[in-house]
Amino acid sequence: MKTILFPEKEKWETLCTRPGIKRSDLESVVKDIIEGVRNNGDEALLYYTEKFEGVKPDRLKVTKKETDEGVSMVSDDLKKAINIARSNIEKFHLAQLKEEAPVEIANGIKCWRKSVPVEKVGLYIPGGSAPLFSTVLMLGIPAKIAGCREIILCTPADKAGKVNPVILYTANLIGIKEIFKAGGAQAIAAMAYGTETIPEVYKIFGPGNQYVTRAKELVQQDGIPIDMPAGPSEVLVIADNSADPDFVAADLLSQAEHGTDSQVILVSDSPDLPEKVNIAVERQLSELPRKEIASKALDNSLMIVLKNLDECMEFSNSYAPEHLIINTHNSRAMAEKVLNAGSVFIGSFSCESAGDYASGTNHTLPTNGFAKNFSGVSVESFQKNISFQEITEEGIMAIGPAIETMAEAEKLRAHRNAVTIRLKSLKNG
Repeated sequence: MKTILFPEKEKWETLCTRPGIKRSDLESVVKDIIEGVRNNGDEALLYYTEKFEGVKPDRLKVTKKETDEGVSMVSDDLKKAINIARSNIEKFHLAQLKEEAPVEIANGIKCWRKSVPVEKVGLYIPGGSAPLFSTVLMLGIPAKIAGCREIILCTPADKAGKVNPVILYTANLIGIKEIFKAGGAQAIAAMAYGTETIPEVYKIFGPGNQYVTRAKELVQQDGIPIDMPAGPSEVLVIADNSADPDFVAADLLSQAEHGTDSQVILVSDSPDLPEKVNIAVERQLSELPRKEIASKALDNSLMIVLKNLDECMEFSNSYAPEHLIINTHNSRAMAEKVLNAGSVFIGSFSCESAGDYASGTNHTLPTNGFAKNFSGVSVESFQKNISFQEITEEGIMAIGPAIETMAEAEKLRAHRNAVTIRLKSLKNG
């Protein structure tokens, strides 16, 4: 990792730039995939699956037999761990359910909102070199709590045409039955427009690489909403000289191993810390099964030393990380200054891995600076709010003249007449 000492603020914007594929190349490839699937359905989906993933499944939909076989392959210890995570995630997300009371605006005028579920949702679960069965929990549980009527799941199959057994177990555990062998941008297109096998959904959720993220952005432009732009994973750690270098190194590597396009950042007010952390990173990296992936991610990553912790937090808010770890002597006070972050981990023992798996918060979070204007997935992400109003005779008499005046000023005479005709009917008895 490259260390940068006391960069001027004018250079911060450049330092906040994420690594990535050239936009024009990415755009062209993804547009072709989307149009192919939209026009040719299953045929195109299978073609792109074979082209990009090296496998052409006999069937796209996972059968009950395949699910049962997958469930039987998962160890009891892992099942127990997943159930602990499930319980904690359910507890945190159930607390997000709320009902708004009607508001009496004035005599005879009541307004209120009701949260209703998005009927049909599609969940994308990365399943390549690191099948993210934990994301099944993070998306499926709030979808179930929200009350979504139809939940489908798309995830890549392996070279043998099979879905990872733990993904099947986790989906089955929370009651998701509609599972399809499809990954990448082609899976997003299939959920957005539907194919002969995969049904069209009303909203798409789930993280993925830059191709998946761009596909989500493009279908959103066509009117299919998505959870957020969620691309390559990232973490920013703010640490001072009280931080254990081994802890910091472990946190950086936990994100670096996600993918070669991941980025990890250390920001500190201690000039001595980067060297200590680098030593710890090299030692821990050598023991990782995914060390080659992590190493490439580290090539795109930085250690930045700034004048003080206030500047560290200012830089973090400019970067707007997906995950922010605050490992300082005053971590709770520092956390109060966070403006832009997907999820915040406070203190030396609040490792990002806890949020990824089992603490209860959601790990589907905005990346690439989108934490400036997006939140992570919650129960509300799977709901929409419908507003209601009830106006009595007394109410329309009270606000009717104001409506007439405003409608006339906008030259919308029919709007005015809708009120006038009612006021006249009341005046005439």
